[in-house]
Amino acid sequence: MQRTIYGPEHDAFAASLRSFLTNEVVPNLAEWEEAGAVPRDLYREVGKLGVTGIQVPTRFGGAGETSFLFNCVVTEQIAYTRSTLGALRVHTDVVMPYVLAYADEEQQARWLPGMGSGELMSAIAMTEPGTGSDLAGMSTTARRTADGWVLNGAKTFISGGSQAELVVVVARTSHEENRRGGLSLLVVEEGMAGFGRGRNLEKLGLLTQDTTELFFEDVLVPEGNLLGEEGRAFEYLTGNLAQERLSIAVNAQAQAVAALEVTVAYVKDRSVFGKPLSGFQNTKFVLADLETQVTVGQLAVDRAIADHEQGTLSAPDAAKVKLFCTEMQGRVVDACLQLHGGYGYVREYDICRLYADARVSRIYGGTSEVMKSIIAKSMGL
Repeated sequence: MQRTIYGPEHDAFAASLRSFLTNEVVPNLAEWEEAGAVPRDLYREVGKLGVTGIQVPTRFGGAGETSFLFNCVVTEQIAYTRSTLGALRVHTDVVMPYVLAYADEEQQARWLPGMGSGELMSAIAMTEPGTGSDLAGMSTTARRTADGWVLNGAKTFISGGSQAELVVVVARTSHEENRRGGLSLLVVEEGMAGFGRGRNLEKLGLLTQDTTELFFEDVLVPEGNLLGEEGRAFEYLTGNLAQERLSIAVNAQAQAVAALEVTVAYVKDRSVFGKPLSGFQNTKFVLADLETQVTVGQLAVDRAIADHEQGTLSAPDAAKVKLFCTEMQGRVVDACLQLHGGYGYVREYDICRLYADARVSRIYGGTSEVMKSIIAKSMGL
């Protein structure tokens, strides 16, 4: 079905980015997977293309786009080319909105030029070793002093954590009767005494996206690095979850499209028992079913993107589209790998990488079970 959410400017941007990914990223993918991260200079290169500064205001050197559509183009082109830009989407789709919405003028002037150029990459530190999805149960604390805040605690599963110069840390700054109160956002900068990075975690998939542990031992965070108002972090975080979950859904949908595309090409080329694999009725039926699921997912994603552009995408609707698209992605990549046979289990084939990378979609940004809870609550259950 024809897509209508993009205009000529988005198509031109997509073509330029696709050329860069095809020529500069794809040939190096295996090497970067072995290293466990993309080169730090890659972010500066995409910064020159304008990718990291899409939504940065023009007065700070960015494109000043308020639309999320260009971010969606980036996500889709990475998937369609079966390539990577490491933890870029965390920087642009997750962290950037907090700085744009809650940083004061001095903070924006200090951080946004570098964030837009790729000189300052960012990460967000929410998850703790013992809390998982229970954000309100975190134990990382920040105690106010005359010079700012003294931060103590540990975070884990931090995407982009090993290369980020700026880390937005969620910490408890006071104890309230309501556990959701008393949480604040503090920006920790590279080089602050007591800020340490642990090992890069060895993961099933997303091998070029560094994921690490972070440690804070009596880190003195200046008063000027408090992002937004003290005690309102939970409100801020939940306010941005609709976009974060939409971003995950866009990625899941695009990855499913990529998996189907490589599989259709494979079954046409692969011969079994003297005839193309594509000639068997089972192959046709499986792929027809997957094509239908992917088409429905695209309709849901495009509607959610359109609603987000209008400022009407609700938290339950974002949960629905994330739940549907990530679960659909899992079904699609599994069936596509099956059609590849033993070759699907070999990492040099794209479907193997797509399969491994897909599994986390149903976990990060809120698990499928959390999405179902949100949806059920919206039903009055």
